[in-house]
Amino acid sequence: MEQVERDVMDFDVVVVGAGPSGLSAACRLMQQANEAEQELSVCVVEKGSEVGAHILSGAVFEPRALAELFPDWEKRGAPLTTPAIRDDVYLLKDAEKAQKVPNAVVPKSMHNTGEQKRYVISAGNLCRWLAEQAEELGVEIFPGFAAQEVILDEDEIVRGIVIGDMGVAADGTPKDGHMPGMELRAKYTLFAEGSRGHLGKRLIEQFDLNAGKDPQHYGIGLKELWDVPAEQHEPGLVVHGSGWPLDKNTHGGWFLYHAEDQQVVVGLIMDLSYQNPWLSPFDEFQRMKHHPVLRQYLEGGKRVAYGARAITKGGLNCLPKMTFPGGLLIGCDAGTLNFSKIKGLHTAMKSGLVAAESVFDALKSGDEGGTELTQFSQRWEQSWAYEELKESASFGPALHKYGTVGGGAFNFVNQLLGGKLPNLHDTTTDHGALKPAAEFDKIDYPKPDGKLSFDKPSSVFLSNTNHEEDQPCHLRLDDPAIPIEVNLPKYAEPAQRYCPAGVYEVVEDEQGKPRFQINFQNCVHCKTCDIKDPAQNITWVAPEGGGGPNYPNM
Repeated sequence: MEQVERDVMDFDVVVVGAGPSGLSAACRLMQQANEAEQELSVCVVEKGSEVGAHILSGAVFEPRALAELFPDWEKRGAPLTTPAIRDDVYLLKDAEKAQKVPNAVVPKSMHNTGEQKRYVISAGNLCRWLAEQAEELGVEIFPGFAAQEVILDEDEIVRGIVIGDMGVAADGTPKDGHMPGMELRAKYTLFAEGSRGHLGKRLIEQFDLNAGKDPQHYGIGLKELWDVPAEQHEPGLVVHGSGWPLDKNTHGGWFLYHAEDQQVVVGLIMDLSYQNPWLSPFDEFQRMKHHPVLRQYLEGGKRVAYGARAITKGGLNCLPKMTFPGGLLIGCDAGTLNFSKIKGLHTAMKSGLVAAESVFDALKSGDEGGTELTQFSQRWEQSWAYEELKESASFGPALHKYGTVGGGAFNFVNQLLGGKLPNLHDTTTDHGALKPAAEFDKIDYPKPDGKLSFDKPSSVFLSNTNHEEDQPCHLRLDDPAIPIEVNLPKYAEPAQRYCPAGVYEVVEDEQGKPRFQINFQNCVHCKTCDIKDPAQNITWVAPEGGGGPNYPNM
């Protein structure tokens, strides 16, 4: 990294990312400091233009960790207003037919009603509320600032982060108003960037944190928010399904949740372990909404928001070591989601609480920072969140190995037997699962009708995505020749299809030859390209702070 004169700010703890895990950690740190009447400086940096701008999740929320953090969350006005009242689960057989799955054979982890209330929520609004609580407790939150580098000292101890420069032109030269990013130095740094965080990815490699683990597995989650007619709306109805339009070698499922204010959220989660390079997750999602089971709730409504992001879904078998000298990986940056529940907010928050308690105990004892917090690992492994991941360790591998129906049966029996079936593993990387295009027929997706299904440009418009055009491209190619010379002939360059925002195109140059074009202004920061590119040639890094989507109520 080029040596630049930078301002330095010192904190006890820096948290990278204002998501559920990062904000929970920040709140718990200050709660402990205030209870102990101890001075503590905690800073949260967030690349989105505001807290919640980049947050996207289903979401049916289990408030277990929230109740540990704020037992009086109802009094405080937490945005949990729509309890889940009914579960429906469907297997879609084709474009018209479906089979409703009897409640008795649905894995218990997917039940959302019962003694413990769960809520249909906006994860973005939950984070906005958590940020308010954090600031009241004394946490400093800096939205619009992207962590760009990790500060490592000569002993390979993490000492904080460098915030990216502002006002850099596409050619790398400073523009008018250029501001070098600051160094935020800390005794401990918590990395809570969400799925496939670019600093988390580097730390996993730097400290070999995934040694002895299965390769991490991901899905892409696509989501829309709809205003629907009152007669089609049932607040608290939770609908899940799988099957059509995905083929037997493509795993995933859809969700449709009825929130408050006559709004419905609908989405598709598709495993990034799919084989067919002609597949387009975006187009699978668009045609899926035409199925009668989903159409009955959406028809006559209006789509008001769209977004997409990667989901870290490998579970316990893929969970890296979360500690290293000077810091911790928490939440989806590590991969704490419980995919058997299709829920990760509660486990991410719990990882943040355990992190905060481990860090505070170290600082309280006079620790000057920089050590490896092995006590975090012990506490984490004794937590209910870790126990959840342990119970569901085979859930994803079973679906990959036996398919939706067979894997579902394995998981149902395994849950009945208390997890006594053998632990399954999936050691094929998601990008390595892709097969040559010649082995498949090209998919001719139906043209969107503009009522239930839509194109990428109009969808990206609804994500409120914006990037300053004159800045360095944040989607970096290790070898610019690979997309055309390798990926195009072998895989029909799948980036054109796996990207849910139209960032990547193959166009003709002036000589009529194919050229790989990156429209980075469209990027919704989903990280799918970083995960699924078969050559692992694309690296996603944070663009200038404040760029990207601005999700409302997602």
